[in-house]
Amino acid sequence: MNVSPHFKAVLQALFVTFLWSTSWVLIKFGLADIPALTFAGLRYSLAFLCLLPFVWRPAHRAALRKLSGRDWLRLIGLGLLFYSVTQGAQFVGLAHLPAATVNLLLSFTNIIVPLLGLFFLAESPTRWQWLGGGLSLAGAALYFYPAAVPPGQILGLIVVGIGVLANAGSAVLGRHVNRAGHLSPLIVTLVSMGVGSLALLAAGIIIQDWPTLSLSNWAIIGWLALVNTAFAFTLWNLTLRTLSAMESSLINNAMLLQIPFLAWLFLGETITGRELVGLALAGVGILMVQLRGKR
Repeated sequence: MNVSPHFKAVLQALFVTFLWSTSWVLIKFGLADIPALTFAGLRYSLAFLCLLPFVWRPAHRAALRKLSGRDWLRLIGLGLLFYSVTQGAQFVGLAHLPAATVNLLLSFTNIIVPLLGLFFLAESPTRWQWLGGGLSLAGAALYFYPAAVPPGQILGLIVVGIGVLANAGSAVLGRHVNRAGHLSPLIVTLVSMGVGSLALLAAGIIIQDWPTLSLSNWAIIGWLALVNTAFAFTLWNLTLRTLSAMESSLINNAMLLQIPFLAWLFLGETITGRELVGLALAGVGILMVQLRGKR
């Protein structure tokens, strides 16, 4: 059977979102034995080591040598924001909150980015984006209604809130770095991931100490690093050559529903009909923001 390149790219992108969604389940399993910050640091440090051999090509080594002091500062800042703070907050949040809740909160990065872009990138949000932001907030309000937060979840909400702001800041900084056009995506990813993951791992060891890891713990860490990070991001970038921005956004937003389903299936996390409708509304609103409708 002949499969068109476009249909193949759609299937590949859906497979990547499935891999990313399973990460949340695997993280939840791993958090039973591994401290959150150390866990996150191990995942991304190992993924960094997997990508490191690619930089030994002469062209990439030359690009590294040509990095200016300003380039290094921006890449270090990007690594600390996106990997150290955002990913660290995600893992800590998952230690205190249901996976669906953390996923919904982090998805609001797409609402905050246009607001930050208004001030730092001179990118004015469209009316369509404002409408999408309002719809997302309505969906979140429906999901969290009534607003009764168990005491054990307050810390998780605060930490994930910090992660959302850091994630939005890293998105704006990343766009600024990529706008310059003289740095390849591999160099940006490698340097920022290396700096951020090693800083996160160091913080985890200092704050939470080095855990005793079983074979199953290492299997989870290895799978998250090799398959769900290094392989999945490579495959996703490959699909971007074929899929439109609208198609990629639509497929990526499928995670908003995939993660609650997997959390229900494997973790026993329950979700009510009201919460499901709230997630769907938030997902539609976020998609509207991402697609940048007409004014």
